[in-house]
Amino acid sequence: MTRHFLGIDVGTGSARAGVFDRSGRLVATDKADIALWREAGDIVEQSSEDIWRAVCCSVRGAVEKAGVAPDSIAGIGFDATCSLVVLGIGGAPLQVGPSGDPARNIIVWMDHRAVEQARRINRTGAKVLDYVGGAISPEMETPKLLWLAENMPGTFADARQFMDLTDFLTWRATGSLARSTCTVTCKWTYLGHEDRWDGGFFRSVGLGTLVDEQFRRIGTEIVPGGTPLAAGLTAEAATDLGLKLGTSVAAGLIDAHAGGVGTVGARGAAGTALTRMAYVFGTSACTMSTTKNPVFVPGVWGPYFSAMLPELWLNEGGQSVAGAAIDHLVQMHPYSAQATHAARQEQRTLADWLASQVDARGGAEMVRELVGELHVVPEFLGNRAPLADPDARALIAGLDMRADLESLLALYLAGLCGLGYGARQIVRAQQDKGIAIDTIVVSGGAAQSRLVRQVLADTTDLTVAASASPEPVLLGSAMLGSVASGDHADVSQAMEAMSALGEIHSPHAALANWNIERFAAFEALQKVGRSIQSHSS
Repeated sequence: MTRHFLGIDVGTGSARAGVFDRSGRLVATDKADIALWREAGDIVEQSSEDIWRAVCCSVRGAVEKAGVAPDSIAGIGFDATCSLVVLGIGGAPLQVGPSGDPARNIIVWMDHRAVEQARRINRTGAKVLDYVGGAISPEMETPKLLWLAENMPGTFADARQFMDLTDFLTWRATGSLARSTCTVTCKWTYLGHEDRWDGGFFRSVGLGTLVDEQFRRIGTEIVPGGTPLAAGLTAEAATDLGLKLGTSVAAGLIDAHAGGVGTVGARGAAGTALTRMAYVFGTSACTMSTTKNPVFVPGVWGPYFSAMLPELWLNEGGQSVAGAAIDHLVQMHPYSAQATHAARQEQRTLADWLASQVDARGGAEMVRELVGELHVVPEFLGNRAPLADPDARALIAGLDMRADLESLLALYLAGLCGLGYGARQIVRAQQDKGIAIDTIVVSGGAAQSRLVRQVLADTTDLTVAASASPEPVLLGSAMLGSVASGDHADVSQAMEAMSALGEIHSPHAALANWNIERFAAFEALQKVGRSIQSHSS
């Protein structure tokens, strides 16, 4: 029987599953939507039970579409957003916000309720902060834990486990409480290079209880991504998923890091694993660069040891909103209702439809003429890297009175350029510290657009490579399943065997000077925004 591997990706809006063969060929995918609750105070929550339901639905759908026997699934890999799951006795969900609903037991990665806690943690100047770019983000788990301890002490006391969403999924599948090196190192301040938590840090920020209980609730068994967990799928999980009891399950990764695994080691002539920067372009954007030795880059998270690729150091940057920033931006335009209607008529998303309209006008080579004098800094939820400023906000310059399709296209393209200039800042910050980056390898839903990839190449002045796989994030998780099952010896071997580069985009030389000037304007707008912010506070 041909062996297959299952990659499961839980994003902000849906759970997706993909069935792959041993060569990395995608056989079938399916998805199921998940609920998201937003409230005042930057509160964003989800439900672990709802997410598990969506996972099971997408897995059953993908296996059915693939037309393969459930017994042929030899290994499963999970990835997910870096959201905080809170569980009580017996794994029961606990409330984490003012709604009082225990089903809403996840503080989503984009939830910014813990901004003040993050500021206080950063004022300690603790040594562990050196390994998160010098400043912890409210998107990470330690500030959220501190928020719970201070604002919902009953929930904090009653909780039996605090888990990253990826680790919750592997626990639900296997019963194993093992945490992934990826999740706890990147989001919880675990010192992966020393295999330990820093108790002094937790005491200094007001979370000494976790130290007193010897870190039982945040993880005492830490294992690399791809490590087989427990005895595989439990009977209950196998029934839920429609798969075989005991199917191998791997320790997982954060979703962006699965995209990195699915792309940076791919076969292809553009760059190498040590000169490629993974750019995972979805609701938010994450960048990942690997080095042999630790490199400390202010405002860029890390360096993290073995958090993505074994025995290598990872530097992680990104943008708090990316695809979501473009969606929000174009919905603000007076012509958006007409454009949305036209997109629906063609069964496209608005962003896809706008890209097709740009292509009809000459594509990325015409960006200069189409954008005109419009400039956008699309930092609606702050600057994740390299400024590490959660209070930064979006700015637009050059608006006129037009309300037609052409002005909407200008706004759309100016937003894409703004994201590209943000990526250029991240690249420059790392290059200034000696990290060699010559190629950006993209994955994520927004990166499926040729226009988006070319604009990224032009605005960063770097080669941009797509994956040959239509689903590189799912592929990265499936690789973990292949390692856990023993079909590949390690993640490096799986990357070489299962992934390849696809279309390559080189920057347009004719646009180089224009983008240099636009990048200078982008940074000038950022500076003005920070100045206004400082005068307002």
